[in-house]
Amino acid sequence: MYKDIFFLLSALLCEILGTIGGFGSSVFFVPVAQFFYSFNIVLGITGILHVFSNISKLYLFGKSVNYRLLFFYGIPSVGFVVLGAYLTTLVSFEWAQFSLGIFLVLFSLLLLFFPTLKLPANKTNAFVSGSLAGFIAGFNGTGGAIRGISMAAFALSKETFVATSAAVDFGVDLSRSAIYIDHGYFGKDQFYLIPFLILISFTGSYIGKRLLNKIDENLFKKIVLALVLSIGTVILYQESSKLF
Repeated sequence: MYKDIFFLLSALLCEILGTIGGFGSSVFFVPVAQFFYSFNIVLGITGILHVFSNISKLYLFGKSVNYRLLFFYGIPSVGFVVLGAYLTTLVSFEWAQFSLGIFLVLFSLLLLFFPTLKLPANKTNAFVSGSLAGFIAGFNGTGGAIRGISMAAFALSKETFVATSAAVDFGVDLSRSAIYIDHGYFGKDQFYLIPFLILISFTGSYIGKRLLNKIDENLFKKIVLALVLSIGTVILYQESSKLF
């Protein structure tokens, strides 16, 4: 019981941090959730949580979706998330966790040194970044940060950015969740979490948006990135000792 309470509170905190930091909750949720569940179960829970999170965002901002951008991001993202999710069924989970550590370290260092980084706003970038973000999301649970960096270059309104990103994410998370569930990553023992995940997805986003107006966003992002760097470093140390 206490394990479930701490897990759900941690999930809520990750959802809030992801909303404020702008990186998505999976950057925090995937490594933190490993303290409570095995990595394959974490992948399953993450997929389900994000399906509900994106449904809530589409409900609130669905009219603002940029369908042209959705096409160039969405199709490669869904295609490669299936590849990444399927790959987890073929290789050791230690390699997926090791790749997660590498991603967290590189991502945090990149934005700490280049906080205003944006990729060129073109079709090629949309296809490549969408493919990479989808694959990483399927393989180690978090890839939305890559898509966020590239989509920022298209000068979208806040509503269009959130809606289009959520639309891409919905296809990505629904596809990988189907594979995770099919391979037992989210089984009957976790079904009781579903109503709580729905509540967390709505509540965390709402609290995060309210707090965003009351804090120094730039300072907060630096603190968050330092935390992500620390988490990634710990994961790399733990998993490298298992693999090498």
